[in-house]
Amino acid sequence: MAAPFAREILGWRGSNPNNADKDSSASVRIGTRILEQLQVTDQSLLKPQELGSRLEVEVERYVARELPLADERRQWSVSRRKVVSDFEQYRHLAMLDVLVAADKTGTLEVATGGDYLVTPDVTVGVALPDGRLFLHAAISCKWTIRSDRVQNIRHEGVILTRHRRGRQPHIVTVTAEPLPSRLAAIARGTGEVDCVYHVAFDELVIATEAQEDPDQRRILDVLIAQERLMRFEELVATLLL
Repeated sequence: MAAPFAREILGWRGSNPNNADKDSSASVRIGTRILEQLQVTDQSLLKPQELGSRLEVEVERYVARELPLADERRQWSVSRRKVVSDFEQYRHLAMLDVLVAADKTGTLEVATGGDYLVTPDVTVGVALPDGRLFLHAAISCKWTIRSDRVQNIRHEGVILTRHRRGRQPHIVTVTAEPLPSRLAAIARGTGEVDCVYHVAFDELVIATEAQEDPDQRRILDVLIAQERLMRFEELVATLLL
């Protein structure tokens, strides 16, 4: 079962799926099979650069709607592009930023790496009794996976892990990438990301199994068996932990 918004964003760009790399025959074949299963026939009206933003909006809406229904005991706060220093575990980074800016020698900027005030695509906060906001989860929304996007996701995960003061938030990725080998580029690793959630998981599995490409099938099987790739619908259950 695909994410409830999948059919609204997935579409065709000419003769190719709008989540496929037209220069990769395997990507186009798997993407095409996914769209056929979902019975998507419309041409996509979204420009390539708009797809990621639309995915962010839909993920934010879904989580903001479903999470309070699943757990009404906690006061949830779901937002887009909220800087991490707004959350309790990372508020010291705002003070650090002031110190770095005041250091005319540039020593602190070099020592800290400079790029630590990350703004996750979607954040899930929990309001504490005294009004402070605790970062419960950071969700990176990437319509497709490319090498530059993988590096961005990993960098964000490293920052959230190394600079936290308190419990680690969930760090996850949501994507529509159709090619298992590219999913593996972020789903594999050493813990920068907890798990990758696919908006058309079941359709991806069927589409990949139909291909005469044992490498892609093997990669997908491993990612699923190791629980590195999961259905989008399982995201809320994870966030309840």
